[in-house]
Amino acid sequence: MLASVMLLVALLAFLSIMVLRSTWQRRKFRKLPPGPTPLPFIGNYLQLDTKHLYNSIMKVSSGVAFANGERAKQLKRFSLSTLRDFGMGKRGIEERIQEEAGFVVQALENTGGTFIDPTLYMNQAACNIISSIIFGDRFDYEDKEFLSLMGMIFKTFQFIFTSKGQLLEMFTSVMRCLPGPQQEAFKNLHGLKNFVVKKVEENQHTLDPHAPRNFIDSFLIRMQEEKNSPNSEFCMKNLVMTTMNFFFGGTETVSTTLRCGFLLLMKHPDVEAKIHEEIDQVIGRNRKPKYEDRVKMPYTDAVIHEIQRFADLVPMSLAHRVTKDTNFRGFLIPKGTEVFPMLGSVLKDPKFFPNPGDFNPQHFLDEKGQFKKSDAFIPFSIGKRSCIGEGLAKMELFLFLTTILQNFHIKSQQAPQDINISPPQQGAFTAIPSNYKMSFLSR
Repeated sequence: MLASVMLLVALLAFLSIMVLRSTWQRRKFRKLPPGPTPLPFIGNYLQLDTKHLYNSIMKVSSGVAFANGERAKQLKRFSLSTLRDFGMGKRGIEERIQEEAGFVVQALENTGGTFIDPTLYMNQAACNIISSIIFGDRFDYEDKEFLSLMGMIFKTFQFIFTSKGQLLEMFTSVMRCLPGPQQEAFKNLHGLKNFVVKKVEENQHTLDPHAPRNFIDSFLIRMQEEKNSPNSEFCMKNLVMTTMNFFFGGTETVSTTLRCGFLLLMKHPDVEAKIHEEIDQVIGRNRKPKYEDRVKMPYTDAVIHEIQRFADLVPMSLAHRVTKDTNFRGFLIPKGTEVFPMLGSVLKDPKFFPNPGDFNPQHFLDEKGQFKKSDAFIPFSIGKRSCIGEGLAKMELFLFLTTILQNFHIKSQQAPQDINISPPQQGAFTAIPSNYKMSFLSR
């Protein structure tokens, strides 16, 4: 009995100290931007609506963060330079995307115009582009290993978009010890890690330090060069995690943008008709679309930008850390504070995009019908922590969309006025449309 009382007293004392500490910190930084007082350990989580997290955070102005710092800087510089070495922004990667687009067209032709869910097709196409850079080769769409990889990626993303998935992001160490659906997510992540480790080991056995074949080879070579450096960030753990991040970031975002695009075009068949007209005028029906065609296709370019703006797939962006005490609108943001740029607040700002809730390619066209840039178009974020795959994603979106629409008309199971284009699932950092079925009819 006495032990229980002492334990309760100790617990209450501990909680009291934590509350006082939190209050003292708020008093210490009196000029912090306004917001609700966070609780110990869980912060403002109880004040968040996990089903509408973006809107909830816009109201309470709080957030959680990923790690960053010198590690992120080193790995980003290396990743960006290596992606360029293996063709990002050059003809090499364009040819890979053109080839993959051809495989997608063939797979869609094989559906015979029946109504299908396009998710797997788009995921496979986007994943194969990353595979060709990371591993040096693509997978056949029927390859069992590839299908297993796609399944693990897709199931992990599906879990992230649930309320428990958001808890996992915030309290990983605790959730790892509890029973529940997160255990399946951990299982899938472990499977992805094993997949990558297996590929890395295969590369290690055939590595030529003077002739890197892919991203993994380049990373392994850098590991050898810095093996005696105690502060090197080039280790096996970071190689595996960076590779997994490439697959998550480079597969689902491109795939989901294309799926959002198809849904919007079926909602607005007049927009699809104008893209078909521009494709026929600039490219024709026989040759493959090229990325350089984009400058001659302002309407198609505007549609792709508007798809990205309207979809707003990553409204919260990734965490940034304030590197020094910063004065912002009369408030103090202390050094080391982690902040989230709310990209959605800019992409949906009526000052830049009139009637931002409407899908309208005119947002990116001038009065002469020429493409018009906007400083508020920031789906890839901005600054030093902007997406390193921005150039690659832009090329994929243009080449995949134009190649598919060069060959097909798209059709929904519903009348345009009945198509729901609002995203029902919004996770901590991204939003995705619900699954739907559509038909690809040969032109």
